Amino acid sequence: MTDSRIVLITTGGTVAARRTEHGAVPVLSASDLLADTSLVAAPAVDAVDLMSVDSSAITVSQQTQVVRAVAAALTDPDVDGVVVTHGTDTMEETAFLVDVTVDDPRPIVFTGAQFPADTPEADGPANIAAAIDYAATPSNRGRGVVLALGGRIVGVRGAFKASTTATEAFDTVHEALGRPLISGPLPERLARVDTFALYPGVAAGIIAAAVAQRAAGIVLAATGSGNTHPDITAEVVAARRAGVVVVVTTRVPHGPVVPTYGGGGGAVDLERAGAVVSQWLRAPQARMALIALLSTGHDADDVAEFFRRTDPAAA
Repeated sequence: MTDSRIVLITTGGTVAARRTEHGAVPVLSASDLLADTSLVAAPAVDAVDLMSVDSSAITVSQQTQVVRAVAAALTDPDVDGVVVTHGTDTMEETAFLVDVTVDDPRPIVFTGAQFPADTPEADGPANIAAAIDYAATPSNRGRGVVLALGGRIVGVRGAFKASTTATEAFDTVHEALGRPLISGPLPERLARVDTFALYPGVAAGIIAAAVAQRAAGIVLAATGSGNTHPDITAEVVAARRAGVVVVVTTRVPHGPVVPTYGGGGGAVDLERAGAVVSQWLRAPQARMALIALLSTGHDADDVAEFFRRTDPAAA
């Protein structure tokens, strides 16, 4: 392992944050993070300070910068793996975008922290050490992107942030989802995809507004197993006629979305209206997939095939 070479890409987040009178802000560089990290058998680490942002404020353009930075690091055949430090608020989104667009067997690990670097509870150094160790281990090749936090390794496909404070920050909807890849480099101009949470009394006009504002895609976080009000179904029909791709998932953390209910607003109705049902990926990751698919010229049939292939049976 001491002969391994790892690229560490930093993007900010709590792991790089120190407290100020105005709240914690990311200020630490890659060299600062490495200085605080104890590695028993340290590989060579090349540091890349890519950006310094709170992940709650990261843009899709910046997320694609992370994708490009990871891909660029892996063009070097001497690199054994990549570690990305990232805020936990949207880590599973950026990491998932990397997972579906970077086709390389070498380990790619996202890590971060739940507590700022200058707090007694600071968990960043241990997480970074674990991530580097994982990335430098040859047997971890071919597993796709993973998240390393709180002593736990979680595959990014289906991952979601499950706690605002626990060091084991992430859980997963399923540990063995299929890994369809999205072909084609991400362009500079990306498709706009909006996400809406559905609830009793939701105004169906939010979908019409997104269509009017030229969204290329819409992701609906529905109730239960992909259900909503019949008025939403009618707007989905109109959106599909306008060429907007609609994906339906659920706001429920665990379990598959299986179209079961009708009645005008059930997942059966939404599917008949032209929506694609995301059986496993929840709204944040479904949105990233849809952005990547639509930005690279894929159509509604391709979108449906992508989500079909996330089924564990396709793994």
